Amino acid sequence: MKQLLNTLYVMTQGAYLSLDHETVRVEVGGELKMQAPLHHIGSVVAMGNVLISPFLLGKCAEEGRAVVILDRNGRYKCRMVGKTTGNVLLRQAQYKAVQDQTVATALAAAITAAKVKNGRNVLMRSAREVQSADEEALLRKSADRHAHALRTLKEPRDVDHVRGLEGEAAAAYFAVFPLMIKPSERDGLPMKGRSRRPPLDPVNALLSFLYTLLLNDCISALEAVGLDPQMGFLHVPRPGRPSLGLDLMEEFRAFWADRLAVTLINRRQITKEDFEPRPGGAVYLSEKGRKEVITAWQKRKQEEQDHPLMEEKSPIGLLPHLQARLLARYLRRDLETYLPYIHP
Repeated sequence: MKQLLNTLYVMTQGAYLSLDHETVRVEVGGELKMQAPLHHIGSVVAMGNVLISPFLLGKCAEEGRAVVILDRNGRYKCRMVGKTTGNVLLRQAQYKAVQDQTVATALAAAITAAKVKNGRNVLMRSAREVQSADEEALLRKSADRHAHALRTLKEPRDVDHVRGLEGEAAAAYFAVFPLMIKPSERDGLPMKGRSRRPPLDPVNALLSFLYTLLLNDCISALEAVGLDPQMGFLHVPRPGRPSLGLDLMEEFRAFWADRLAVTLINRRQITKEDFEPRPGGAVYLSEKGRKEVITAWQKRKQEEQDHPLMEEKSPIGLLPHLQARLLARYLRRDLETYLPYIHP
């Protein structure tokens, strides 16, 4: 399982990946920069002008390793996988559950409750850490709105009702998100609400990049157990949209991606020099910034956390795989309810 933690990220423009027997080689300008055994790599993410040999692509597809293509700013382009895995009966159960309003509402509510609870925990932690009484009050007020949403989610009317509650909690969360950043860093890295496609400020650029990394891990987890990443419950299914992947990542956004973003900024591992403006007002991480974030992301995946259904700690990077398995068991009716992940 720990192979699943190893993602090979290639960001150097003009890099060429090839397979030499069972070893992946990365060359730039004909010079070997690194090599690693293929069996140690769970997936490959290429950003920008990165070439991959057809033989390596075929081998990854044959053995179930995903190859993800992002542009050089970290925006998702496509994902290549091999043959569909898993029992077709599981996907039939998934599609049937999406059409069952009672089941769909229950799943959407469970996923949203985990997102709201984890977000509230992050807010309360930040409220304890800030130095300003006014800022503490604002953070606690946002946490109270999350608590209200959690109470309402116990008796959701339908999926649209759940989506409305999720949207209200998200708006309250991002309204105070800048307060989690140290005052000394706010002027250099301002945030004006949540913006995406494209991100319009450095903090949003950092969050969007981290969310892309998290979504890729969640899609891989769902594919590994045989679920269809495009058929979700909370997010509306649309052509080309990984709705179930987006559903699953909601459980991990706050304590995994958001807290990592705040930590990177507050420790000055990421500064305003790590961002680049683009025409039209967009802002993206520079290549140096992306490398810093990915290094921190890989380290974060190795950190261990308790899981309510396991007798031992699990690396954070494996949590999406554990939750995907629980979801599959619930859809097969091996479990009475789906237990989302609540960060301790």
